[in-house]
Amino acid sequence: MDDMVNLNFFHGKRVFITGHTGFKGSWLCKILSNVGAELTGYSLAPPNNPNLFSICGMEHNMHSIIGDIRDKSKLMSAFQQSSPEVVIHMAAQPLVRDSYRDPAYTFETNIMGTVNVLECIRIIDGVKSFLNVTTDKVYQNHEWHWGYREVDTLGGFDPYSNSKSCSELVTQSYANSFFADGHIAISTVRAGNVIGGGDFANDRIIPDCVRAALQRDTIIVRNPHSIRPYQHVLDPLFAYLLILQKQYENPLFAGCYNVGPDDCDSLETGKLVELFCTSWGDGLNWEDRSIDGPHEASYLKLDCSKIKTTFGWKPRWGIVKAVDKTVEWTLKYKLGADVCTAMDEQIAEYMESRENKNV
Repeated sequence: MDDMVNLNFFHGKRVFITGHTGFKGSWLCKILSNVGAELTGYSLAPPNNPNLFSICGMEHNMHSIIGDIRDKSKLMSAFQQSSPEVVIHMAAQPLVRDSYRDPAYTFETNIMGTVNVLECIRIIDGVKSFLNVTTDKVYQNHEWHWGYREVDTLGGFDPYSNSKSCSELVTQSYANSFFADGHIAISTVRAGNVIGGGDFANDRIIPDCVRAALQRDTIIVRNPHSIRPYQHVLDPLFAYLLILQKQYENPLFAGCYNVGPDDCDSLETGKLVELFCTSWGDGLNWEDRSIDGPHEASYLKLDCSKIKTTFGWKPRWGIVKAVDKTVEWTLKYKLGADVCTAMDEQIAEYMESRENKNV
């Protein structure tokens, strides 16, 4: 089975994306707008300045609606106007540390936001394929040294992780209660940490590296020994599109899927920063400044056997190449080059890749 999605499938399809103004959402919109999908996005305004959504001018290539996922009435109106066939739910409060600062907002956004999207799908006819994007942190974390499988227990220690676990349970409940006849294919996908050009988010390690590099400062790393599954943003995005296509064509493919890198690309945060410094050059270095902050998992890895077996999917870019491509895009941005062209070039290069390699 070919592991690459047929992007022509999305040509002319009415696609609704929540969270489209974020980093992953912007790359996803770029992919889909390039192939002629009829895109509608619903999200809060871009969370940072600068931000990729504005830099690449995505609002000119789609119908972009600025709204709160908690506003069911406005979301319902957006669904009615766009009449989507395919829905990708990515809107969320995505940060562990922010979830400690404002747990109520985190639970409202990540749980009730999912409920609101599923209510729109339940009430408004036309959707055939739905994907809820959650996180690798949905599992009850035992800090063990093997990957979590889709059958392992959901949990989540902190408000963010727990809220995304609840989002998974909500989705499963709706799938069982309202869509069991298969007329709408419902899946969730649990992805690891992503990196790539254009991520300017707060409280993430690669954006911290980018800011320090651009300002010629030392990178400050608070948890250098935490192990996470890192991959380039294009790897999970193409996996999402593959799932959406396959379950649209055959609802029996609906379910839950882990999407992450190969084991060799689950590495310590300090090692990731070292790769970034090497790729950037110019004497860039980093400093371990471990702090006593709120609890965060120290070891986390995914077992992605299910998606590999079901679809033949595999990650195409190893961590070294993922870092290099992040640096490549950032240097073009620094020099004022056309970053939209840079995105298109990386998308094309990714699609031509046939194996996970770093060169």
